[in-house]
Amino acid sequence: MRKRNIKIIKRIIVILVIALLVYFAYIVVKLVKNPTDTFLIEDGKLYDEESATGYVIRKETVIQGNNYKNGMLQIKSEGEKVAKDEPIFRYYSNNEENLQKKIEDLDIKIQEAMENQKDLYSSDMKLLEKQIEQELNEVIGIYDIKKITETKKDISSNITKKAKIAGERSPAGSYIKQLIEERSTYENQLNSGAEYINAPESGIVSYRVDGLENVLTEESFNTLNTKFLEDLNLRTGEVVASSNESGKIIDNFNCYIAVPLSSEEAMQKKIGDSVKIRLSNNKEISANVEYIVEEGEQRLIIFKIQNSVEELCNYRKISIDVIWWSYSGLKVPNSSIIEENNLKYIVRTRAGYLDKILVKVLKQNSTYSIISRYENSELAELGFDSAQIRQLKTIALYDEILLKP
Repeated sequence: MRKRNIKIIKRIIVILVIALLVYFAYIVVKLVKNPTDTFLIEDGKLYDEESATGYVIRKETVIQGNNYKNGMLQIKSEGEKVAKDEPIFRYYSNNEENLQKKIEDLDIKIQEAMENQKDLYSSDMKLLEKQIEQELNEVIGIYDIKKITETKKDISSNITKKAKIAGERSPAGSYIKQLIEERSTYENQLNSGAEYINAPESGIVSYRVDGLENVLTEESFNTLNTKFLEDLNLRTGEVVASSNESGKIIDNFNCYIAVPLSSEEAMQKKIGDSVKIRLSNNKEISANVEYIVEEGEQRLIIFKIQNSVEELCNYRKISIDVIWWSYSGLKVPNSSIIEENNLKYIVRTRAGYLDKILVKVLKQNSTYSIISRYENSELAELGFDSAQIRQLKTIALYDEILLKP
């Protein structure tokens, strides 16, 4: 009887061992087939954002002179910052093309005359020639219009200096001196006939004039609405065409974007609230709600921007993302969070052991949450005593947690 009982016990033990082996095999297979049953905690960022179309409103002063039909020469480049009263462009004189041609012809004659008088070369002349050669080398392969224009002016100036030195060293009434005097006469006629336009105030120079500078202004906020903006028939992302008749100065400190919005976040915003605006180049800039036009189920919200204003100078209508809020921190899937008695937990797996850990959810969207640990003072407010607080485990970066505990 005793031997029989021993055999039965042995059989039970064997059956239990086999059952455990089968169970562990099942767990291993399950883990292999479902490797995403766990999640590695990493730093991340959550957004609540929406895509929209915005209309750019600027403080801008259009400048146009009397000779606007003559065409213009840009002294300051598009997007360049200028001070008040600084010359930004000039209109061509009535006889400019003819005068320029005469000056160019004289430059050639002066250069040829100087080459035939080697005895006039001095150390100053050689230095100027070296500078001219260096300036010519600097613009080879350069596509910056501003740099090319500045270098062209420097070369022309040095050639003129070189010619004057040659004229001074020539006998009175010499051929070179006569050419130089003739060139000066044409140059004076050219400068006296040109109309120079100066900046009425400091700011950013632009030649992209679209006729809306006096329509979309800070003073027009109370008269704007979505229909009015749509009726302007502007194309999203289209660069405003450059004018050959006028320019303008743009305030480089403030800019506005009027955006029609109907989301829940948009309907809850108040004047003064801060948001982020993401531009088409993925750059995020800070903005504040400056003005709100109520339109029934939607709003026209006007955001104020005080940085990166120069990046919006070329456009009037743009695509943007309005980022209502963003949070950074330990990022976990919502499916990994369990709730008990109004408290939220995640389950950490470490070396085969599972720990249920209390966490604070800072922000949550439809898929992920940003979490952190509670401060001791917060735990005390939740009803934990000092002994319980000491025993609580905390979550950390790169901890592994269960996705669906």
